[in-house]
This record gives sequence, C-alpha cells and structure tokens, in this order.
Amino acid sequence: MANSERDYYTVLGVPKTASQDEIKKAYRRLARQYHPDLHTGPRKAEMEKKFKELNSAHEALSDPETRKKYDRYGHRWQEAEAYEKARAQADAGRGAGAGGTSQEGFDFGEVFENLFGQRARGGQAGRAFAVQGEDLETDVRLTLHEVLTGVTRRITLSEPVPCATCGGAGRQRGGRPCSACLGTGGQTETKTIEVRIPAGVQDGTRVRVGGKGQAGQHGGKPGDLYLRVHVESDTVFRRQGSDIHVTLPIWPWEAALGAEVLVPTMTDPVRVKVPPGSKAEGKLRLKAKGLPTASGGHGDLFVTLQIVMPPALSEEDRKLYEQLGRHPHPDPRAELLRRAQQR
Repeated sequence: MANSERDYYTVLGVPKTASQDEIKKAYRRLARQYHPDLHTGPRKAEMEKKFKELNSAHEALSDPETRKKYDRYGHRWQEAEAYEKARAQADAGRGAGAGGTSQEGFDFGEVFENLFGQRARGGQAGRAFAVQGEDLETDVRLTLHEVLTGVTRRITLSEPVPCATCGGAGRQRGGRPCSACLGTGGQTETKTIEVRIPAGVQDGTRVRVGGKGQAGQHGGKPGDLYLRVHVESDTVFRRQGSDIHVTLPIWPWEAALGAEVLVPTMTDPVRVKVPPGSKAEGKLRLKAKGLPTASGGHGDLFVTLQIVMPPALSEEDRKLYEQLGRHPHPDPRAELLRRAQQR
C-alpha cells in the first residue's frame, strides 16, 4: 500500500538539492509559523499536526548521514537502519559469508531486498517492519502565577514494556508460563521525567515533549508526550489572553478628588494615580504588567474601578454627606429616565 506521508523536502518547501543551511533556515521559518502556542481554537489542532510533521522532516534532513538514508529509503529510513544493524549482528553470530547468507542458509540480503529494495530503486516499500511508539497524553494543572514564570514539573508515567524475565515471549523453558509476567509477555514500568512548561502558556494548550512517549519496537523511534494544560482560576486576577484584569475598590472621595493608591499586580503592588472625577467601572491600563506573549513581550493589566461605601458612617461623615447633598447637582438619573420614556 502506498505511503500517505508527504515527502520531507515538500514539507520544508526546499528542493532535494538544498544545502544543509537552506534546510535549517526553512525549518526555523516554518517552526515560527506553525508553532501550536501561537494559535487558538480549531486551527490549533491543525498546527499541532503540521508542527509534528515539520519536526519529523527536520530530524531526517538536518543531519547529512540521516539525510542520505532518507534519500534512499524514504520515510522508512529508520526501519532500514535498524534492519541493517540486526542483519550485521546475525551475520557476525552465524558466520555469514559474502552476499549476506548465513551458515544455516538464511538469506538476509533477500529479505532486506523484499522489505526495502523497491524504495532503493525508486518504488514503494513493502510491509512495515519497525513500529513507532505510541504518543502519551496527560493533564497538568497550573496556577496563574506559574503561567507568568513558567514551571518545571515532575511527571510520572506508566507504560507497558516487554517482560525482562522472558523477553516478552510469555513462556519459560519447558513451555511453562513466565512467573514474572504470568504469561502475558509484558510488564508495567513507571518512570519520572522533568518537563519544562513555558511561560505564558494558554489554557487548553497541548505541550509536546518529543521522544517521551512509549518506546518503539524493532528500532522504531519513541512516540511523543503531550501535556494538556489546565490553568486554574485565580481569586484576584482574571485572564483574557495575555492580558490580566483586576477589580480595585476605591472610596467615593478618592474617585471625586483623585488619589494615589496601591494596585496588586502579578508580582509586587505598584502605586497608581486615580484621576479626579473617576467613575464607577472606569478602567486604568498598566502596560506590560500582564502575562508573557508568544512574541516575547507582555500583555497589559487592566484595573476596573469599583466605588464602595464605608461599612459604617460616623456622625461627622453623615454631616459631610448632608452638607454635600444640599449643594445643587445635576440629577444622575435624568438620562436614564429620558431613554426610558423614548420606548
């Protein structure tokens, strides 16, 4: 059956005669374009597939030796490499003569030709030999402050591996079931790895950790590990992309006369001037006090003013409000009443 994978030179957008430097520049340009963290919504899943394909192309073509193998065997260059190693080991152990035929008469060259010869002659390869390991996926929960700085997490993974006692056969000498794996041929291995999650990561992002998935078989490369990020809600700050929003209580006289107040940020509080005559729900903007962006900068912090009343009025407070109430002021409800009458 024909291989549906795209040619790696096509993936990188370079000709087969491209230099190593041209391949490197093409990869860097496309990596910035396809990086999943730069996209959101339905387009994000599409970019993850393209980014994975791009990394596979770069892995094969960035090194001159692996590039030669790809040029000869195509997407199965790793399988061919693994088979060549297996044949060399078998030849050494069995005393193979010229042409790759062992003393027992088994022709490794013929098998190799059946598996990979068509590709070497420019055609399609035969059945699969090496098997790539499966991708793994796990959830990671972050606080908003961890999103600000980035964080290193220890991830514990469980994966099936061949039984070390029977080598995956499930049987011991004499045909008895293996006592270690109870005849299943496999065991579960637990491993702990450290993963760096970058700053500014969005909720719902899948962070790829290359080569940390399940191990491949017969020389196949390991799968990848994907971390599905969940950002927990914060009791003070509300996130909107790379911007942060916070509600700031102020007294009526601070809104009327203006004041210099402390405003919380994701790091340390900063002093901010509230302009005289500020209104409820008015907004102040603090530049670059938000979360890191994909372009290397920071979002902004937006402060929403909330005018609050004192919990209790003293006699002196009451007299001041009464004095203020005796002064003539426009009716604050006049516009509301006018619009209501127009319906």
